[in-house]
Amino acid sequence: MPRFRLSKLLLISTFAFAAPAVAGGKAAPKKAPAAKAPAKTPKVPPKKVVPPPGPEQKKKLAGLLGDYKFGMTKDEVIADFSKSLDAAYADKLKGTTDVAAQDRIRADKKREINTFKGTFVSFELNKPSPWDVSIVEEELAHDTGEAMLERWENQGGKNQRRFFFFYQGKLWKMFVSLDVSILPEDKKNFDTFQSVMTGQYGPGEIEPGRITWHAGEFEVRAVDKLKSYDALGLAIEDTAVKKEVLAMREAKAPPKKDTSSVIKAVIDPDHKDHPDVKSNGNAVDDVIKAQGGTPPKRK
Repeated sequence: MPRFRLSKLLLISTFAFAAPAVAGGKAAPKKAPAAKAPAKTPKVPPKKVVPPPGPEQKKKLAGLLGDYKFGMTKDEVIADFSKSLDAAYADKLKGTTDVAAQDRIRADKKREINTFKGTFVSFELNKPSPWDVSIVEEELAHDTGEAMLERWENQGGKNQRRFFFFYQGKLWKMFVSLDVSILPEDKKNFDTFQSVMTGQYGPGEIEPGRITWHAGEFEVRAVDKLKSYDALGLAIEDTAVKKEVLAMREAKAPPKKDTSSVIKAVIDPDHKDHPDVKSNGNAVDDVIKAQGGTPPKRK
């Protein structure tokens, strides 16, 4: 018998044998798999309850706001900033009787105030900002009524940035980026920062890369930004307004995109909707019909 005819008969006989089983014909009953014992749910250790800061610690934490208060408008924040410069520039003016020098000092103060004003940014819809990828990228959102002022504090040996966050025109959060470049490498880590912060403000809620103090009407967060920005951050925010902001962000979040047909086909456990299965299935059905079998129903 020619070899190609033998191969054809073997192929047909294979499908003919499989047809009754596929089509629901008689087949040897399979033993039901033994029931598996339910997997044991790993015990999650109870979350450690951290008491709120005491009066002294709470006072220190509130001091992170400086001379500013939650609820201030942008203009009020700028006015307070201007007042904070008065003493320093008054000393400079007293240090000279030269009229031209005094004029330069006054001009320097005005320039510093205008620079601060010029940092104001409103996070509008479809309008990217330079802060969308920055140390404060997780502190803001667009199209939610949020805005920000930024101040670089580099006087008196300091080298840090202070961010003023507004919601619906009112100050609700302040974020301070602390420079840690003066620390030796073996001390430049979050464990050192955690030790210092808890020593000063008392125990807080510890999470990976984060410490939180819940002080009632306000919260303080210490966040680890060492790997990405070589800095550590401190945020103090109005608790009640924070809830409003988060609710607004959720309401304004863009809808989730539908999963593409390609991905659905890959993750479909039964491969019922995969185009290759449908096309190949028709070829198999034809062979089964030729042998007198009944093809399985497909959706």
